[in-house]
Amino acid sequence: MKSQTNLCLLTAARDAWLSASSLRSRRERYKRYTYGDQWSDIVTDESGRRVRESDQIEDSGRKPLINNMIRQIVKIVIGRYRSSSREEGIYRVDSPRRSYITDNALLELDCRMLEEFLISGCAVQRVCRETRQGRRRLWIDNVNPRKFFVNAFRDPRGCDIEMIGMLHDLSFPEIIARFAGDSSRRFDQLAHIYSSSSAGSVLDGAPQLGESDDSAADFFTAPPGRCRAIEVWTLDCRNTLLCHDRRDARAYTLNNSAAARETIDNLNSRRISWGEATVATRRRLDFVWHCRWFAPDGSLLASYDSPFRHGSHPFAVKFYPLTDGEVHSFVEDVIDQQRCINRMVVLIDHIIGSAAKGLLLFPQEQKPKNYDWSDIRDAWSRANGVIPITGHGNILPQQVHSPTDNKGASELLNLQMKLFDQISGVSDVIAGRSISPSTGNAVYESQLRNSAVALADLIDSFAAFRSDRDYKAINI
Repeated sequence: MKSQTNLCLLTAARDAWLSASSLRSRRERYKRYTYGDQWSDIVTDESGRRVRESDQIEDSGRKPLINNMIRQIVKIVIGRYRSSSREEGIYRVDSPRRSYITDNALLELDCRMLEEFLISGCAVQRVCRETRQGRRRLWIDNVNPRKFFVNAFRDPRGCDIEMIGMLHDLSFPEIIARFAGDSSRRFDQLAHIYSSSSAGSVLDGAPQLGESDDSAADFFTAPPGRCRAIEVWTLDCRNTLLCHDRRDARAYTLNNSAAARETIDNLNSRRISWGEATVATRRRLDFVWHCRWFAPDGSLLASYDSPFRHGSHPFAVKFYPLTDGEVHSFVEDVIDQQRCINRMVVLIDHIIGSAAKGLLLFPQEQKPKNYDWSDIRDAWSRANGVIPITGHGNILPQQVHSPTDNKGASELLNLQMKLFDQISGVSDVIAGRSISPSTGNAVYESQLRNSAVALADLIDSFAAFRSDRDYKAINI
């Protein structure tokens, strides 16, 4: 079923997704830097061409070397999180209501979510109760920011979120199981909707395992072999009629429509004539989270109010730090330092590589007639080798060693490495480096607590995200 209201809502969802294109592009760049692709930025060379930075480096005769520090600090923060989680018992199941922790391997999910949080500043999980692989239970899923959309909001708690949702890439059997049920007519409708290639039902050309998923490059298009379904939650305002049946001591609500009001008026008229207590009514505005599932062509697949006890949408969301609605991640802070380190490494390598090392200057008049240049080279490189010379001329063969004094570059590299640690907040104590054997346990614990202050804001923000997720999981 298509309606103008539903099409407008789907358009608004796509606009919300497009408005986050800058955030997604920055996330892709930070992800490349984190996993070692650090020379792919587009720059302008001396000829005015737009080329990859690695190509510019190679054209200048140097090698684009990488000393990936970002990946190390990300692993250190996650490792420290794992360690502290075990010590504090965060993921201990202490009641049947928290069985979802083991059912979803929640520690592993949260570590991967923290990794995403460090890279992009976005943490999004979806909490739902549904049937998967024949089992109906509570599921918690990490949501890729590339397939997530939300209206522009500024409250760190997300209190001003009014529309939220995500893009699903499902198999056709999953589509049937979710939206067709036992209806053959509905099955035919869904088969018609997802028969076009734009809906993503083409089976050839499936992506290889481990490839980056580019399916979110378009809002309406799924990758080959999958079907795109769009889940949209909106905070709807409804004009309701709050009813109090004074005869039966019962309260209930109705839609404030003319038919409902007429029904109540007729009921009250009969009760007055019978001498019974009437139904008192009062108008009220209610805010309700409502979910709609759309096919790529705008067809409405499903529509329902929030079925959860918490009465909200199923997403736990935390953007960091969300200053004036902007997201600035942990990795973003150290990108420039990583670039400086890479440039210093390339410079030092170029200085060493271009310096003359053991170069032999051999005057031509000193070369014997029965000796080839290759014979002289082999004799020069051989221990106890002998090279005869003619004795003509005053210049004898000599070996040249160019000075490779890169002291200034090395000092600058060391400075950048220290700045990298200071900016990231991951000190030697947190990383477990440079710990003296004479350091007592109490002193070490004190140093560790003091060093963790720089990461406290980030870790506490992630803890607030976890708390919101756990609340929705317990009140599903």
